Amino acid sequence: MGKLETIAVVGASLAGLRSAEALRRLGYAGRLVLVGEEPHRPYDRPPLSKELLRGEREPEAIALSKPESFDALKLDLRLARRASSLDPVARTLTLDDGESIRFDALIVATGAAARSLPGTPELAGIHLLRTLDDALALRAELEQRPRVAVVGAGFIGAEVAASCRHRGLDVTMIETLPLPLLTSVGQVVGEVCAQLHSDHGVEQRFGCAVEGFEGEGRVSAVKLSDGSRVDADVVVVGIGVRPATSWLEGSGLEIDDGVVCDAHCVSSSPGIYAAGDVARWYNPLCEQSMRVEHWTNAVEQANAVAENLLSGAGAKPFAPVPFVWSDQYDRKIQSCGWARPDDEVRIVHGSLEERRFVALFGRKGRLTGAVAMNRVRQLMGVRRQLREGIGFDAAVSQAENA
Repeated sequence: MGKLETIAVVGASLAGLRSAEALRRLGYAGRLVLVGEEPHRPYDRPPLSKELLRGEREPEAIALSKPESFDALKLDLRLARRASSLDPVARTLTLDDGESIRFDALIVATGAAARSLPGTPELAGIHLLRTLDDALALRAELEQRPRVAVVGAGFIGAEVAASCRHRGLDVTMIETLPLPLLTSVGQVVGEVCAQLHSDHGVEQRFGCAVEGFEGEGRVSAVKLSDGSRVDADVVVVGIGVRPATSWLEGSGLEIDDGVVCDAHCVSSSPGIYAAGDVARWYNPLCEQSMRVEHWTNAVEQANAVAENLLSGAGAKPFAPVPFVWSDQYDRKIQSCGWARPDDEVRIVHGSLEERRFVALFGRKGRLTGAVAMNRVRQLMGVRRQLREGIGFDAAVSQAENA
């Protein structure tokens, strides 16, 4: 690749910051540019739907690095600036104010943006939750003790519902699927999660899509596809995210639900890498292309990208076991692997009734993943087995005889 005088990192995200930190830790002493669309220094996103929303933590407490550590990175910093285009051949990055940055290598870590419902009207009280400013705006509204409707029962929606109940608010969770977290944890665990929310007073409306909103100036109700309505003063839309790749249109980079990369996290243009929520790379461990939107992957992939960028011919494939966790009420839900909702399921530790268990997932004789509720140690053991490629029956046998 030649001498790396300038490395640019686009995205002041978890993956962006950890990439920069890893580059410095590995000895890179050249110019290191970090571009971030938000005005804030990189911060931790998981607390946005939990501790920060509940009022238990403030913005300064979720910074990803202490000021002195951040300053020690000696970054050429561009905050509140958005990347608008990329020319991989000329090796130039253009920002929204027209500035052009010449680079020798680039890391795309722009993350993802929250999806909105098509046709959403301009009514006060309808919120997305992705950024710190989103969370603070929503928290300010929750101080008024509104009736809350949460659209979407994935991880974000379920966490927001739990946080709002923690604040003593009336909450209705709306989901087009028949259970919460269904695509992430499957039917068996999804039923446990539904009962968990029900026991904490969340009204759940499954199998319903949002048809529209009512209100004059401010939302007053959500209209559902079954003809019913849900009264609400605040609506939080948590229906997933889309990778932030629109600025790469016309760049020539291969884009397909993220920046398409090889097993070394290199895009279709040599010298340009991707890490975090925006990256779709080939994971040789599970023999498939994947895009993972979770905290652990962003950290691990950022480190892998930094190492591969500096190592040249010594680059190694990035082959992790995906891992995610979610805190809801007094339960810690953890998942690892690449299981599908229709995989075979076996409960091997604890029980569903006590909501403290490990569920193993298998497909075609292979262990594909696990979901645990308040069983941290056992889940870490399964993550190791997934790295080793153990068979499903063997994993079940080992767990049952442990």
